[in-house]
Amino acid sequence: MKRVGILTSGGDCQGLNSAIRGVAKGLYNKFAKDEIEIYGIMDGYRGLICGEYRKMEKNEFSGILTRGGTILGTSRQPFKLMRVVDENSVDKVKAMKDNYEKLKLDCLVILGGNGTQKTANLLREEGLNVVSLPKTIDNDLWGTDMTFGFQSAVDIATNVIDCIHTTATSHGRVFIIELMGHKAGWLALHAGIAGGADVILIPEIPYDIKKVIKVVKSRNKEGKNFSIIAVAEGAMSKEIAKMKKKERKEALANIKPSVAYKIAEEVEQATGQETRVAVPGHIQRGGSPCPYDRMLSTRFGVAAAQLIIDENYGNMVALVNNEIVPVPLSEIAGKLKTVPTDSPIIQNARDLGISFGD
Repeated sequence: MKRVGILTSGGDCQGLNSAIRGVAKGLYNKFAKDEIEIYGIMDGYRGLICGEYRKMEKNEFSGILTRGGTILGTSRQPFKLMRVVDENSVDKVKAMKDNYEKLKLDCLVILGGNGTQKTANLLREEGLNVVSLPKTIDNDLWGTDMTFGFQSAVDIATNVIDCIHTTATSHGRVFIIELMGHKAGWLALHAGIAGGADVILIPEIPYDIKKVIKVVKSRNKEGKNFSIIAVAEGAMSKEIAKMKKKERKEALANIKPSVAYKIAEEVEQATGQETRVAVPGHIQRGGSPCPYDRMLSTRFGVAAAQLIIDENYGNMVALVNNEIVPVPLSEIAGKLKTVPTDSPIIQNARDLGISFGD
């Protein structure tokens, strides 16, 4: 009898359910009914810590391919606090190990982003059999060319920019669209190019507000009465980027309500042109996964099932050169995949005349 636990951790995104389905179907198709049991760990690592889980039935994995969110629920459990005993004297790592043993699991399947993968590696180091899947709309996980959830978020963010174009043109306004991406600008970069943004500001390329204003003024001189600026929420000015880490963190925290509003105020003051901000926020995480993410997350799920069958634990399934391969958690946990400033896609955008504010 194989006993497998599955949990989803961190922010939700499109494709979680299709990935869960891929794992389950991959296992059910390899084992007889009485040879496999799958347990759903509820609400991420919190459920593993608190012992909140239930045995899943085979039919629960049907009809979820197109559903957004996660049927298992999720929560954020910061990695830096995992080894900290909380106010209730709960040793979280010990509790997770105890519940793993209580369930007599052969493997724990973990779906999540950067923090989730670090905790997955921690559990691997503690002797648990772990297989993980790369989930995040930020596409910033090291070791995989693509994460599921990213393309769906790009589609949504691009549609937002498309919709903003019509009202920006009608009113002759500058619009700042603030997209998700605290530390990596993949989402703003892809959606900005696909949506025809005039300026794209990402964390990897600190901006000079004077350069941004220059673009807006130049467009006005050319008779273009509107401008679209796509901004990753983690974008920062060159002045802030030069600060020491602690000072930079404080400076960013003091920008209220967000960097997009600060840029909007500076642009409007300098140009006299009406400037507005649009923040799609968690809409970018919501709704059904796009066909690409349904395919990718399903492939990841099936590959994870095969790793369990082969007892090849301690790996994250990844997309590398369009092949699904296992990569050791020890090699990818804690590493961030940011946008290379010399990447071809950045150069392509520059060749189109898109400004990065630098």
